[in-house]
Amino acid sequence: MTVVDLRHHKADYGYDGDYRAVVSADGGDHRRDRQCRTARVGGQKPCAREAGRRGGDRCTGVSIVTTTALFIRTTRVGKFEVWAEILEDQGLRGDETLLDLGCGRGAVLLAAAKLLPNGRAIGVDIWRADQTDNSQQNTLRNAELEGVAERVEVRTADITDLPFDDNSLDVIVSSLVVHNIPSPRARAKAISEAARVLRPGGHLVLADIWATAGTSASFKSSAGPTPVAAAWGWRMWWGPGLGTRLVTATKPYYEAPRRSSAE
Repeated sequence: MTVVDLRHHKADYGYDGDYRAVVSADGGDHRRDRQCRTARVGGQKPCAREAGRRGGDRCTGVSIVTTTALFIRTTRVGKFEVWAEILEDQGLRGDETLLDLGCGRGAVLLAAAKLLPNGRAIGVDIWRADQTDNSQQNTLRNAELEGVAERVEVRTADITDLPFDDNSLDVIVSSLVVHNIPSPRARAKAISEAARVLRPGGHLVLADIWATAGTSASFKSSAGPTPVAAAWGWRMWWGPGLGTRLVTATKPYYEAPRRSSAE
C-alpha cells in the first residue's frame, strides 16, 4: 500500500479568515481586548489612569501578537498536521464516497481525496468570502495541483439542505464551518442533514471552535449514539483560549426514534 504524506501539500489554501477580525473566547474583538485591562480607571488619579492605560495597551499588544502568531501557525501548518492524523485514523479502504461540509479551498477535502484512489471526495460550499479568494475555481485548481482532480467534485449547496440521497455517503467531514451558522436551529438542521445522508456504519468527523455540544446533541437526536468530543492541543489554537474541538460519531445500523413535535 502506498503511503500518502498528508502533511505537505502543493496547493495554496490561503488563510481561514482575516486575523484582524478574530474574536476572543468571550466574543470580544482583539483590537480592544477588555480582558487585558488591569482595573477600571474611573476613580483613579490622572497619573494612575495613564499608567493603567499604558499597562492595558501593553497587554493588548501582547494579546494581538500572541493571537496573530497562533492563528498563522494553525491556519498554515497546524490544521494540516491535525487533519492528517484525523483522516489517517479513519482507516479508509480507499473506495469510499466522502463529503466535506463547507470545503472552502479544499484543505481537508483534497487531503481526504489523496486517501481515496478508487473513491470520490465531494465538497459543498456556498462560496462566500470566508476564506481568501474562496471559490469553486480555486478549489478545482488546487485539486489539479494536488493530483486528485479526477476524484474530486465540488458543488454549490447549503449544508442545511444537502442535495444527496438518504444513506448515500460513507464519510462526512467538516472543518470550522458549523459555528458560522448563526441560528442554533439551523445548526441542528445541518447536523440532522449530515445524519440523514450518512449511511449506517458511516463516520462523521467534525472540527469546530464552539457549538460542539449542540452538534453532539443534534447528531444524537437524529442518528442515535452520543458522539465523542475531544479538545485538540495547541496545534489547533486560533488564539488564547480559542482552541478546536473534534466531534466524531458513527451512524448506527438501526433507525433512531424520532422525537415527536410535542416533546
